[in-house]
This record gives sequence, structure tokens and C-alpha cells, in this order.
Amino acid sequence: MAVGKVISSDQGPSVFGFSFVVDEIVKKNQFVTVKSKNGLILGRVTNVFKTNKYFESIGAVKELSKNEMDFAFPTKDWEYTVAIVKCLGAFKNNIFVRVLYPPSPGEKVSDISDELLGKFLGMDRDGLNLGEVLNYDLKSKLNLTKMFQKHLAILAMSGSGKSYGCAVILEELLNRKKGKVGIVLIDNHGEYTGFKKDKKYGERVNLIDAEKIRISTENVSPGMFRAIMPMMSHAQVRDLGKVLYKLKQIKKSFSMQDLIDTVLESDIQDMVKEALVGWLNSIDRMNIFSTSNYPHESELIKQGELTIIDFSKILDLKKKQTIVSLISRKLFNLRRKEQIPPYIEIIEEAHNFCPSGDSQENAISRGIIETLAREGRKFHASICLISQRPVKLSTTVLSQCNTQIIMRITNPSDLNHIRESAEAISSEELDSISSLGVGEALVVGEAAKHPFFFRFRKRNSLETHSKNMEDYADFYESKSSLASADDF
Repeated sequence: MAVGKVISSDQGPSVFGFSFVVDEIVKKNQFVTVKSKNGLILGRVTNVFKTNKYFESIGAVKELSKNEMDFAFPTKDWEYTVAIVKCLGAFKNNIFVRVLYPPSPGEKVSDISDELLGKFLGMDRDGLNLGEVLNYDLKSKLNLTKMFQKHLAILAMSGSGKSYGCAVILEELLNRKKGKVGIVLIDNHGEYTGFKKDKKYGERVNLIDAEKIRISTENVSPGMFRAIMPMMSHAQVRDLGKVLYKLKQIKKSFSMQDLIDTVLESDIQDMVKEALVGWLNSIDRMNIFSTSNYPHESELIKQGELTIIDFSKILDLKKKQTIVSLISRKLFNLRRKEQIPPYIEIIEEAHNFCPSGDSQENAISRGIIETLAREGRKFHASICLISQRPVKLSTTVLSQCNTQIIMRITNPSDLNHIRESAEAISSEELDSISSLGVGEALVVGEAAKHPFFFRFRKRNSLETHSKNMEDYADFYESKSSLASADDF
């Protein structure tokens, strides 16, 4: 459908963009086409504005009211809507090429067909159906490999719908008949536990209480102990390695207390021994290490299934980081040995587990997450980072997430951080992020040939409902009244 005609202006038409006078309704971020000697040019509307020559004179407008202007001059006949378009590419001989020749002034501008737009954006017929492209009836189907193999980041401020969007992605991963992967989700606040109760997905969901997780002490290397306690010196790590080796010769399984007792009985220098015992006692107080593992690796990840690790009962951030660090290392080591299926590790509030700028002591899990970001794709071990504060997220990790789904963000520091980490995002797209509605997002990077805006579809799984403040206040009041009656 024709929507307008190209006009001549100081900026074009050029190979970079053009303007056109609008005959039909045109919206910002809408895709349009126009013919040229280079083929059929495809572009995106970056702005829409109105102009009227009768209102260009400040003095005339000041002296006369609008009604007087309308009466004295044919003002309505000279009001025009103009759209500014950024050229994205051209379709020639059934392939997409760069724009090498501009359209001519007066050339008809048309809307784009869903089929051509889908091909241009790189939609995959068998991909993950996340929703619909804004302003179109085109399903946003993204290729699984392109979306996850080089890692994914979902960035959004609180309340913009990132957890809802993540739930849609989980549904799509669980719905797959081919190319099924294992999924591990680090759930900080129990937001996804509804999946376990869902009739459709519940049988393929394993819910683990993070408070009950135990790691077998004999499976922890000296290097892993140092990752938990980065203040350990090289000498302390070396001596700890000798003690661990000796203890493994004596016992098949042992507790943290067994390790501490063996250190005390060893011939290590007293100064080193005292420091080691202090570190080990500090680790033991986390109540993570035991003589056996829970869960077993067979429960931790299964092909085509979702494992939710619920951290809602743990408040200590260091303990959370330690568990994420140990589990992530274990999964990656098993994947490198091909003992577990390809998997995706999804980390909610990733800025808490992989912070930027903090010392290693306060970022225990950052090392393994950065390793996964750099090397995971070689072994089909992928990460998906979800964060409401991109500026606090490790730049090393964020730059390795080749696909980013960005929802509403208004903080200038976060927007600048995104600009630095996502080379493919333009200033116009970045400006649009702050005005996105709930559930709307921009996808940029490996999964899309060109950045585009879409709206997440309605989720089908059971939501974990949390009472709003008003409802919870009523609930608490009724609970308090019952408690008082019982006391009486």
C-alpha cells in the first residue's frame, strides 16, 4: 500500500535516508519500501512530524489567533505530515545488498509485506515465537542457535516485563520438539516457581531449594576454594592442595570438618595453617559443603527440561554467589566432557552475580560467568543474563552477549552502558527505549539481521502471583487479627 511520496530536502534523498510526505497514517519505527536503481530500498521511519508554511512566521502567529488564521488563509490546505526514513538495505535479484543509489524525489513510498519483512529481519519459521513485530502481524520467531549460542542479555528496568518475557522464552524452549536443550534458571525471588505447578510444563520442571544444595567436599579443587576465598595466597592454596591430595588417599568422602582437622594435624607452617583454618571455617559456616552432592548431576540438568534453583530463602549474597559459582563450574566441566546435554544457564539479577568493578572478594561467581561468556559457545554451554541495572553488569560479559533484548530503560547511565556494549544499536533506537510500553522490546545483535521492536506474546504458563501492597496489607491485617484472637 502506498503511504506517501519522497520529497527533496537539504539532507536527501541520499543512500543513508530520505523524507517523504505522508498520505496515509505512518508510525515511528514502521518499515517502508521505495524503488530505486539499486533495487527495492527498505527503510525504517525514525521520526514523524507536521509542517505548515502559514505557521512558520512567528510574528503572524503571535498577532492572529488560529481561528483568525484559518479564516484569513487556507491553512488546512498547507498542513503536511512528513516522515524521516533511515535506509537499512536494498532487495535486488532476490538478495539483500547495501544501498548504493538513492531514491528519486516524487517516488512512491509503500508499506512492506510481512513476508518480505520477515526475510529482511531474519525470522526463522522453526524459531522461538516471542511475540509480534510492532505495527505488524508478523510473528517474532528467532533462531535458537543465533539467539543463545553466543549468549543473550535481557536488559530492562523494574516493572517493564523482563521476567514475563523470560517466562515466554522458557515456554518456547520447553515447547520444542527438535533441538531440545537443558535449562538451568537461577531464580532469586521464586518468580518462576509457578512452572512447577503448571499442568502443561510441571512434569518437565525440577524445582530445587537453594538452601538445601550441598557440594561434596572431595570434589572441590584448591582453585575452587580460592575462587570462594580470593584472599588466599598462592602458598596457602599450594599447601591446601597437598592436604586435599593426602585426605583423598585415606577417605573416599569427607566433610569440611575432616579437611580442617587434617590441616591442623599437618606439618604446614603454623602461620599458614592458622590462616587456612580461618578461611576453611569461614567457608564451612556457609553450610554448603558435605560428604555428598545434592542435587545429583542427573537431577541438575536434563535435556528438554527446566531446573529452577530457588534462592528466595537465602539472603546472604556471598552464599548465593558461592552456590552459583560452584554449580556453574560443575555444569561447564561436565559439558566440556560431553557428560551432559547442551544447556542454557539463565541468571536473574545478573548484576549481583557478575558485578562490574567490585573486588574479587565481592564477586565470587564473576570469574566462571566471564569464562562461560568467552568460551561457552565452543562447547554449547550458553548463558542468558537478566538485569535491571546494565551499568552494574560486567562489561566483559555484556560485550560477549551477541544478542540483546532491551526493554524500557530510562536511567542515562544504563543507556550509555548499552550504547557502548551494543555496536549495532543506533541513537534513534536508543532514544526509543525509554518510551517503550510494558512488554515491548528491541532485539539487536546476532539473532536479528536488523534491529527491530516487538511485543512479547501472552504467556501460557502459570504465573507465580504476588499480592500488591493494598491486597497484602489487608491479608496481613486479617492474619494479625487471627493471631491476636489465638493469643487471647
